[in-house]
Amino acid sequence: MTDRFDCHYCKESLFGKKYVLREENPYCVKCYESLYSNTCEECKKPIGCDSKDLSYKDRHWHETCFHCFHCKRSLADKPFSTKDEQLLCTECYSNEYSSKCNDCKKTIMPGSRKMEYKGNSWHETCFSCQRCQQPIGTKSFIPKENHNYCVPCYEKQFAMQCVQCKKPITTGGVTYHDQPWHKDCFLCTGCKQQLSGQRFTSRDNFAYCLSCFCNLYAKKCASCTTPISGLGGSKYISFEERQWHNDCFNCKKCSISLVGRGFLTERDDILCPECGKDI
Repeated sequence: MTDRFDCHYCKESLFGKKYVLREENPYCVKCYESLYSNTCEECKKPIGCDSKDLSYKDRHWHETCFHCFHCKRSLADKPFSTKDEQLLCTECYSNEYSSKCNDCKKTIMPGSRKMEYKGNSWHETCFSCQRCQQPIGTKSFIPKENHNYCVPCYEKQFAMQCVQCKKPITTGGVTYHDQPWHKDCFLCTGCKQQLSGQRFTSRDNFAYCLSCFCNLYAKKCASCTTPISGLGGSKYISFEERQWHNDCFNCKKCSISLVGRGFLTERDDILCPECGKDI
């Protein structure tokens, strides 16, 4: 007696019929397709045993249904992209969604290198210096008037030269007497400290910090002997070639302030009228 060879599911004989093995169990084509066939994303019909099943991210298509959503060309064995779960050939995807080069206005194809800056995109070879036309790549660059320049070209064409070191000023800088300076080059003539960001003054066209200027040129207070800068609106008293800080212009005996009041002198001292009445 011959052994039976039946479908694992419906038990009908498989002798002389097509069948499919799954986990070593035979199934008739009808049962296999009913139980295990994937449904095509495009036509929603089962993908039978006699059809090629193309899959992408757990989704399945008949080979004839695997085509571009826009142009309908087959995507079998071809590169493709997806957008909102729709299959698109590379050309349609590029035309619809890819960035356009800010220089040549052509599409930047998916997978190709592109350069981006402030919301604009370029082909790598199109992102070049306006002056020397060499690709900038990952090197530093400086934008000016909707064009990009490599640093050497920008310095040659636009950058001012520091009056002190004669080198280009590419960022920041200080203008003094209508001449440009690097911040690091604009120093106090006396102590050589940077003057950028702090108050300073000048004498004979040389810049000084307030401390050096006062120590070198300011008159000394007749009372406390420290310099009187007279800068920034600070007030002082002058009498017979002597000067006092406002706060130091006081009666020698009673220390009352004599600013705006009458006073007397006794040798190098100043006195209020009350203290000087016995002179």
